Amino acid sequence: MSRITVDNLAAAIRKVRSMSLTEKEALAEEIHRRQPHMLASCLVQSQLGVEPATVEFLLHILLVCYQSMKESGLQWPVITEEEQERQMQRWIGAVKFSEDEVGSIADGAREQYASQHSEQPLLAFVVNETNQWLREVSERKAQAESDKLVMMASMNLVNCIAGAAVATAAHG
Repeated sequence: MSRITVDNLAAAIRKVRSMSLTEKEALAEEIHRRQPHMLASCLVQSQLGVEPATVEFLLHILLVCYQSMKESGLQWPVITEEEQERQMQRWIGAVKFSEDEVGSIADGAREQYASQHSEQPLLAFVVNETNQWLREVSERKAQAESDKLVMMASMNLVNCIAGAAVATAAHG
């Protein structure tokens, strides 16, 4: 069962969409204090050749993910660089397995991955947003190699949240 519910996610999406730039900057500062490695994994994308508008897309995903964590009312541990790397290796393994299989076996593997994900609402949000972004990108230009980095970074955000051990409900 997901710790971040559909209602938590919906509230987070509404809040982030209604935020002014100043409010988004304040939320990013909060993320910097509480989840610095998650923020860094987004900001580093510009050093990897990702266009500023694409980094902005990834930051939007992060804002919604983080706000969803807040909406859950749970105390979340700091997600470390080591955890990010571990989750990235797991994701790469899952993708490679899916790519190595054909037809219904590959489809079944992807379906099983999604159905067994511990943060299904958040996963659905990230996949939907990423797919929409990819459609928009493909209408404007050919997909860049850096687009793969952004897709992997967005999936890693949700996988790190899913892998985080949450101890207790937050107070106040």
